[in-house]
Amino acid sequence: MVRPIYLASLLSTTLYALTIAFDFDSACGRIASQAASIANATIFFADLVPAGTNLTFPDQDPSCASTTSFQVVLADMCRVSLNVSTSDRSGITMETWLPRNWTGRFLSTGNGGLDGCIQYVDIAYTTALGFASVAANNGHNGTSGELFFNNPDVLADFVYRSIHTNVVVGKDITQMFYDTPHNTSYYLGCSTGGREGFKSVQNFPDDFDGVVAGSPAVNFNNLMSWSARFYNILGNSSSPTFITSDQWLGLIHDNILKQCDTIDGVADGIIEDPNLCDYKPEELICSPNTGTNNSDCLTVVQAAAVRQVFSPMYDLDGNLMFPRQQPGSENADFIGLLYGGEVFEYSRDWFHYVVFNPSFDVKTANLTDYTFVEKLNPFNIATFNGNLSDFQSRGGKVLTYHGQADMLISPADTELWYNHIAETMGLPPSDIDQFMRFFRISGMSHCANGVGAWEIGQTLPGASGILTSETLDPERNVLTAMVRWVEEGVAPDRILGTKHVNDTTELGVEFRRRHCRYPLRSTYDRKGNSSDPDSWTCQ
Repeated sequence: MVRPIYLASLLSTTLYALTIAFDFDSACGRIASQAASIANATIFFADLVPAGTNLTFPDQDPSCASTTSFQVVLADMCRVSLNVSTSDRSGITMETWLPRNWTGRFLSTGNGGLDGCIQYVDIAYTTALGFASVAANNGHNGTSGELFFNNPDVLADFVYRSIHTNVVVGKDITQMFYDTPHNTSYYLGCSTGGREGFKSVQNFPDDFDGVVAGSPAVNFNNLMSWSARFYNILGNSSSPTFITSDQWLGLIHDNILKQCDTIDGVADGIIEDPNLCDYKPEELICSPNTGTNNSDCLTVVQAAAVRQVFSPMYDLDGNLMFPRQQPGSENADFIGLLYGGEVFEYSRDWFHYVVFNPSFDVKTANLTDYTFVEKLNPFNIATFNGNLSDFQSRGGKVLTYHGQADMLISPADTELWYNHIAETMGLPPSDIDQFMRFFRISGMSHCANGVGAWEIGQTLPGASGILTSETLDPERNVLTAMVRWVEEGVAPDRILGTKHVNDTTELGVEFRRRHCRYPLRSTYDRKGNSSDPDSWTCQ
């Protein structure tokens, strides 16, 4: 069969389409029987799905509906669903989406939280761009960690094996389908997905040529303890240290902006670099003659609790476990999860089903327990190995980013991670830049959203929900920037972020801002219009 290959512009971007002269529909009809030959695989179905189809997922765990209950398919594709056994008591459910407009590229998506939920929005996004894309359920179904209990094989899938297995199998299916191997291999994930990307870099350096890993949940064990620790600090609603969500989002957040918003020269609700914010909550302490139930000020013990929230976490020997929560990260979507009077649900599940047992009282956890959590470190889930030389030496590239208003994972942890890599490998930033770049996204919350210019192509919503030459421009899209870096050798220097009015594309652009690679800082010239990205430079 003749398969002429040519380069053609995809949506007028620097992505190129690899067109193969073969019968796509027939290939979809036979891929199920072909893939059945893969070891330990059970094929559920292989369906031809035209662009515009609104897929629903009745077989997914109901808890995953909060992530995705439906997904509109953006390109003609062949959808292959299967299970792959990873042991006699574990396995992954995965999907491979094979687009008609295949570019010769392969991509794996990641996951979030403790979830066993396929990120359908990500696989739809990348398939539309011509990637043969895979996604898996992380070895269990649903958002709970309960299935980890007394089953280290399921835990191993979550920590590292699910992503690697779905990559190996997905590449096999891709080659079977197109009758030719992929040219380049990529990864796209955020949060737990960011950790999974770095886990692949560390453990399986040959899996990917380019990795986009956002808000990575590295230093994972201490992250779980850090998240649980907020209950130690703030208590429940009857504790004298407790602070209501309204106070966090109003009184405290407004006071943080009063003290720190203009450090960067602009009063815009964005703290460009929260490291420069030395917040003093004592300014909010009630006067002596103020009533005890006044929501417009804080008691002395409440102010002390706020200061502790914004302080690093140290172990009993004074060693840093996790950096501080950054001031200005207060977010209505997450405030109740961390500061709402209960232990953070992921920390609770991790302690109940992995570290201790379901009878362990998570509300009594202390630094001794947190030290044990870190030492246990099952399957090295910490993902904090600073030696990335195997990935570096084979020419792999990593682009990581982190919202500076991320409440769920302090962005200071990614700075700690970057500096740990530099120290471990003995490299200055100029040398790290050759294979890894880290972008701090001011005003962005966890992986997306927020008051800053957060749309950077990290997801379909991060591409404004539309695929155009503008939203796919490598200067403003982290995924296409990675493709250009791997395939053309042009490393991303800055990323131009976009903020739409009310985060609604139809209402137009509110402002744009260029985000700098670490350790450079985006700096306002204090002359031009702050909404103009040209008024900001990297220094």
